[in-house]
Amino acid sequence: MASMIRFRKLWYVALVKLSSQSLEPQKIEKKDEALISKVEEKPQRKRPRRQPKEWRCLDCCCWAIGYICTIWWLLVLLYSCLPSSVFQAPEPPGARLKREGLTAVHPVILVPGIVTGGLELWEGKPCSEGLFRKRLWGGSFTEIIKRPLCWLEHLSLHNETGLDPEGIRVRAVPGLVAADYFAPGYFVWAILIENLAKIGYEGKNMYMAAYDWRLSFQNTETRDQSLSRLKSKIELLYQTNGYKKVVVVPHSMGVIYFLHFMKWVEAPPPIGGGGGPGWCAKHIKSVMNIGPAFLGVPKVVSNLFSAEGKDVAYVRAMDPGVLDSQILGLQTLEHIMRVSRTWDSLISLIPKGGETIWGNMDWAPEQGYQCDSRNRVRLKTSVTENDTKKLGGGLEEFHILDDSAKYGRMISFGKDASRTVLAPLSAHRTKEAGDKNSSSTSRRACGEIWTEYDEMSWDSIREIADNKAYTANTILDLLRFVAPKMMQRAESHFSHGVADDLDDPRYSHYKYWSNPLETKLPDAPEMEIHCLYGVGLPTERSYVYKTSPSNRCKSIPFRIDMSADKSPDGCLKSGIYLADGDESVPVISAGFMCAKGWRGKTRFNPSGSPTFVREYRHKPPGSLLEGRGAESGSHVDIMGNVALIEDVLRVAAGATGAEMGGDRIYSDILAMSERINLKL
Repeated sequence: MASMIRFRKLWYVALVKLSSQSLEPQKIEKKDEALISKVEEKPQRKRPRRQPKEWRCLDCCCWAIGYICTIWWLLVLLYSCLPSSVFQAPEPPGARLKREGLTAVHPVILVPGIVTGGLELWEGKPCSEGLFRKRLWGGSFTEIIKRPLCWLEHLSLHNETGLDPEGIRVRAVPGLVAADYFAPGYFVWAILIENLAKIGYEGKNMYMAAYDWRLSFQNTETRDQSLSRLKSKIELLYQTNGYKKVVVVPHSMGVIYFLHFMKWVEAPPPIGGGGGPGWCAKHIKSVMNIGPAFLGVPKVVSNLFSAEGKDVAYVRAMDPGVLDSQILGLQTLEHIMRVSRTWDSLISLIPKGGETIWGNMDWAPEQGYQCDSRNRVRLKTSVTENDTKKLGGGLEEFHILDDSAKYGRMISFGKDASRTVLAPLSAHRTKEAGDKNSSSTSRRACGEIWTEYDEMSWDSIREIADNKAYTANTILDLLRFVAPKMMQRAESHFSHGVADDLDDPRYSHYKYWSNPLETKLPDAPEMEIHCLYGVGLPTERSYVYKTSPSNRCKSIPFRIDMSADKSPDGCLKSGIYLADGDESVPVISAGFMCAKGWRGKTRFNPSGSPTFVREYRHKPPGSLLEGRGAESGSHVDIMGNVALIEDVLRVAAGATGAEMGGDRIYSDILAMSERINLKL
């Protein structure tokens, strides 16, 4: 038996020897017993698999560098193979016009608008240490991330005076750098300045009239003497450039700021500049108004009412936790509202002219406008004038559906209220709500009061929503109710009506000077007024609102109703009715005064200063190489529009509006203007 076992073991060892193909078989024979004993004690081990090599940080960096270098060389190869014209930027209009013989003739004054001008710190609270003469607005905006509450505190103005809070001084950045770029890589005036330089302009014949855009226009003179500095600079440029009249190029809110200046400079002191009648006729050749907001901007109403517009509403709809989360406690919109309601300049942009310009409950100058370009036909309203006259009495509303956009209803609570025929609103309803507000229990404030909404009662909030819809007239009553401190302060500097008699002595007050419907142009029959603006972009015109959840404290009680969508004419998108414009300013605000209000000799333009409408149809960039587009009609991007730059350069070089071809109109501004029944 033992021999049999020993035979099996020897046979197994032989098989192992053959499989390994050993070169020294004699050694195995001599030590077979030792090997057999080892086999008995433990089984043969399997050869371990090779483990994959672990990636180190250095390996990743090397591969990344390799990829970058490979892509770089491929791009270089592509660039060298393709024609140079594919990558070559188009020739700037300044270089082309210089080649045609255009040179600098008239001095140029640039007037920036709201938001785009830089602001720097001269004195601040302890939290602003290290920021002396650093930009708080415009530039890199790094301080927002580092110390956001401190940053907001220093951008706020005093809630009663509209001037500097105690211990804080923030001033406008001087010079051309004030508004050439809003942020790194985001141009405002830089492209226009560069093209002006190509035909001979420089510091001696070009000037940026920077001012603190947060202040009311008269307060820029009271605090900083900005209007006096502008007057002196225009006189200096006029004298040092061969007594050539100045070409003024204001943008956005800068348009009505300069309108205020033209009244101020000729008015007697102490409230005026003392230039006397004829100062503008002597010193100003043309006013090239870019993206003018002469009659206001509806989006300012939504900003003041709920601190939101189209972009903010979209963010809230996509991710409400970012703005509304109670856990995070960000209260972003509350902070924005608290700060922006101290900026009196925003009040200057509330729509002017009331229902005469912007329409009433059932009429607006844009009535019938089709936002869907595939079906741009005029709609006939389903409600006749006789139907409208039948409304009233004790009826709260008549549910007659009219699918066309009711642009005159700037704020509606609910989609139905924005389209159905409603009984005329009575202004006393908001006043009654104000009486209830003062006597009812206020909302929960949760400590510090961020906005004036925290002082309102829920009954008053519900009363506002029950009013259903608000027009350009009742919007002012609404804002006076929800923000009484702001409106009381700001309305001492601005007015939003239509003058019955411009010779009335009360219109000599500076609060009327920035409203083109309550003031006259200066006696300057040779001074040209140009309205240059983009068209073809959906622009905020009116809003559908809803109330916010009532179980929260320290919240804004109203918000845009993003669920209101898909109107038959395509104009209602995510709670916002859109009309033609440049994304910020509707056509009616930008073009009406040049198309009708000042056209010829009117009571608003008694000397008959020539007016011209120059529209620029928006065309999006064809590729990434075009950047923000050389044919953009957007409110800010239009500053890089080649056609607009060429128009400004030609006027600065001596051309008149008639020599450039007069009006160039793509929109329905003329038809809209004819629908407005305004005494001229």
